[in-house]
Amino acid sequence: MWFSKSPEEVLKEFDVNPEIGLSEEEGKKRLEKYGENKLKSKPKKSTWKLFLEQLQDMLIYVLLASTLITLAIGEYVDAFIILFVVLLNAVIGVVQESKAEKAIEALQQMTTPKSLVRRNGEVKEINSEEIVPGDIVILDAGRYVPADIRLLESVNLQIEESALTGESVPSDKNAKDIHEDLKTPIGDRSNMAFMSTLVTYGRGEGVVVSTAMNTEMGKIAEALEEDVEDMTPLQKRLDELGRILGFLAIGICVVMFGIAFIQGRDLFDMFLTAISLAVAAIPEGLAAIVAIVLAMGVTKMSKKHAIIRKLPAVETLGSVNIICSDKTGTLTQNKMTVVKHYVYGKMKDLPTEVSGLEADQEEKELIKTLILCSDATYEENGQSTGDPTEIALIALGAKYNMNKNDLNAKYKRVAEKPFDSDRKLMSTLNKEENGYRVHTKGAIDNILKISTKALVDGKVVPLTEELKREYLKVSEEMSDNALRVLGAAYKDVDHKIEPEQMEKNLIVLGLVGMIDPPRLEVKDSILEAKRAGITPVMITGDHKNTAFAIAKELNIAESIEQSIVGAEIDKMSEEEFANKINKYRVFARVSPEHKVKIVKAFKSHGNIVSMTGDGVNDAPSLKNADIGVAMGITGTDVSKGASDMILTDDNFSTIVTAVEEGRNIYNNIKKAVIFLLSCNLGEVISIFLSVLFAWPVPLIPTQILWINLITDSLPALALGMDPGDPDVMKHKPRDPKESFFAHGAGFRAVLGGVLIGIFTLLAFYFGLSEFGYRLGSGNIPQRVLRYARTMAFVVLAASQLFYSLSMRNEKKSIFQIGIFSNSYLIGAILLGIFLQAIVISLPFLANAFGVQMLSLRDWSIVIGFALIPLLVNEIIKIFTRIKDTK
Repeated sequence: MWFSKSPEEVLKEFDVNPEIGLSEEEGKKRLEKYGENKLKSKPKKSTWKLFLEQLQDMLIYVLLASTLITLAIGEYVDAFIILFVVLLNAVIGVVQESKAEKAIEALQQMTTPKSLVRRNGEVKEINSEEIVPGDIVILDAGRYVPADIRLLESVNLQIEESALTGESVPSDKNAKDIHEDLKTPIGDRSNMAFMSTLVTYGRGEGVVVSTAMNTEMGKIAEALEEDVEDMTPLQKRLDELGRILGFLAIGICVVMFGIAFIQGRDLFDMFLTAISLAVAAIPEGLAAIVAIVLAMGVTKMSKKHAIIRKLPAVETLGSVNIICSDKTGTLTQNKMTVVKHYVYGKMKDLPTEVSGLEADQEEKELIKTLILCSDATYEENGQSTGDPTEIALIALGAKYNMNKNDLNAKYKRVAEKPFDSDRKLMSTLNKEENGYRVHTKGAIDNILKISTKALVDGKVVPLTEELKREYLKVSEEMSDNALRVLGAAYKDVDHKIEPEQMEKNLIVLGLVGMIDPPRLEVKDSILEAKRAGITPVMITGDHKNTAFAIAKELNIAESIEQSIVGAEIDKMSEEEFANKINKYRVFARVSPEHKVKIVKAFKSHGNIVSMTGDGVNDAPSLKNADIGVAMGITGTDVSKGASDMILTDDNFSTIVTAVEEGRNIYNNIKKAVIFLLSCNLGEVISIFLSVLFAWPVPLIPTQILWINLITDSLPALALGMDPGDPDVMKHKPRDPKESFFAHGAGFRAVLGGVLIGIFTLLAFYFGLSEFGYRLGSGNIPQRVLRYARTMAFVVLAASQLFYSLSMRNEKKSIFQIGIFSNSYLIGAILLGIFLQAIVISLPFLANAFGVQMLSLRDWSIVIGFALIPLLVNEIIKIFTRIKDTK
């Protein structure tokens, strides 16, 4: 039991030096030996199981039963065709489900938490799945513990272990503890950190003792395993719609069968027709198409740096009308650079790309404190880790040849008081030659509150009101120039003191000003967001003037009156703040708690709010927002876990791109659904009317199933993959309560269905009339019916294929969007027409489907009829555009 052994014993057992860690080569060897560090998931469904699931449908059972009956009465060709269509439908379903599954798996891989490990003597970030027993892991606030770890070092370390122990209060950890009782409960093992628990405070270091299923979490993983609800609200609504349509279709079929019985028709033929029509009428491909469009859409978004963690976010994105964004790294470049530093009476401007600078003693003391009071690492090749502000401080030291590693070795850290957003301070206690020194950095106003002296001209003097005013004046000047200001202070002590004693009676050293310039592309994205009816809002911990300067440059705010600070928010009641919220565009000096208030205030007006965050304390605001957006680079595992979307580049422009993509994905799903409903309605109308008026049925069961196969799958899927509408961001956000059939979508579905159904019957009528028969004629010869049905067969299929072109945009003509701009759809239409021609042309297929070759004149008639639903819809669009311009 690792908790009963000393750190030295554990390290010896795993053959690892904590200062160096494992080598990369050893890490790979152990990964092969122990396997990936992830809990076993449910076994993947086999292709065969997926295939069988496609057949688990009441209507499919009826079709298979029909196949057996058809075989029994010797109709082998019909039986073969029905079976072929059923199996082909199932194969398409399997392919679609596999694609969706693979896309979601790929996204889950991308959201794997990262961990800090020491390998080859260097601290680096790796995927938690790559961690192996013996790895030296560094823990800090906001990270999930990646495996079971025996702690080697701990500084004020607290870990929330409710996932294991049920205890919501974080547990204090102490690496020095040894529990000799082998029956010590998990909650009392203070020298251990367990997989999937959360570091809430302090920092620590430890050696991995168990990974994957060998961890404590692994042992109870099976008990915790549960089915994940993958259906989005949209999919649920469509699933419900499918059921309603199913009951309607079955109802129509029962009525149709009853009418046929009264009319004295051949009941077996009518039974097959009714069943085939039920299959055609129910858009059973709907759920699969929505799933694959969503999966492909989020995969496409991941390539544009936005990882969707929860599928419902795709729908919600299209409705977002407020984007609350962090300033640092999201609106700016996240490359903080110190451009000024100040010790009393001496301001120095720093060139950005110069090194080898000279500093006097006071400046050296200032820089030394800023470096020692930092947890970041800095490499000139860009492989730095930690907070960008801290990286900038270490980069400042590098310019003066003051290396962090050298300073850390010389002045070893023995204790610390970590940064928190309430104090806005961080302090460390470091060993000096003759004692210890406290190094503190943070907000200059907070530094002045806890200081009693100042270093002036190399001497320690009392901190007078005049000195305070001077420091604050310099700070204000820096802030007015959009610089972020950090102060530094120190004190010497002769013995080791507790963290609570560190931030008292300090000596002010000075301050530094740094800037993080706006991202070049953000200005255009903000303009695009505003055009799309979205209000961008900046949230930052910076001073009001700094925040406003950046906001004005980016066109987020126009006047300082549109800015408010956290202290002013605290003075207002929730109701008062909610009433005034729409006045503000910049929220400065805010804490994570204020973010929750901001989200709730915006939402109280019915807004759909997106909120960005990166810290542990941001989790509540991310959960409260309609779309919680976590930072992929600077974000903690907790913020990522609470989010709906992760930005892999921490860029505001990516949020706007994701909103645009979300709108297009929703529109594409809508196109596919309306198209499917139009097609299915057309099939129902053509058959039902013929039965109702005692006409011959224009299509036999095998023809209905064939058309359903070639028009329901590929063109609908191609519509789901339609290229984005370039004007989608010129419209206001979609109302989330809006019906799926709003803005004329329901009318287009009905109109398309009616036109397709009527012209299918009209083609059937023309086919009969060429031989001198009418729809109501009795004793029509089989060869005449065959010819007429061929015409109806071609019109029904071709009209649906052509109509799909008109579905691509509800207002723009097919020429405005470009006939060939969706190559998938053109391919699906050409393939459908080719397959229709093959069925009619090849004698053995023509006999099987009860069709025959048409004359050239009749081909022109059926193609003309097939184009009419497309042309009518295009003419309606012309009037819609004229109405819009008025």
